[in-house]
Amino acid sequence: MAASPCIRPARIDEASVLSELCIRSKAVWGYDEDFMGLVRLAFKGMQDQVATGNVWVAIGADGEVVGMVALGPGERSDTLDLDKLFVEPQRIRTGVGRALIAHAIGEARRRGANRLTILADPYAAGFYERCGARLIGEAPSDAIPGRSLPLYEVKLD
Repeated sequence: MAASPCIRPARIDEASVLSELCIRSKAVWGYDEDFMGLVRLAFKGMQDQVATGNVWVAIGADGEVVGMVALGPGERSDTLDLDKLFVEPQRIRTGVGRALIAHAIGEARRRGANRLTILADPYAAGFYERCGARLIGEAPSDAIPGRSLPLYEVKLD
């Protein structure tokens, strides 16, 4: 396993790099081109999201961005949502994702949230379960019309 990455706030000038990272990471699961076209549209607003201060990047030993995580508002006032968590394909299963989710949980606690919700890609569900998230149901995808996704939560209190 590689050394834990350094995690820092994302910069506006990294927005396009982060969008491309997210697309590469999502493509690992073998989705078809129509699906990936919708995914590309969903990541168009990365610059605005980075500007909110709710996006962090993992930096590898080589100084390159190797992953990213973003928080968003939850449906309840005591909840934050794990809006995005993506890792460079060649760095999947090296601890980058675990470091990013640990950072997001710590940040959610620091902001006073009692729980973190995660609308997970089905292929990532096992990862979230191994990180302590509990399946609480299904919810509609925020990016792909007509798609339902597993909904997880991490209790923070």
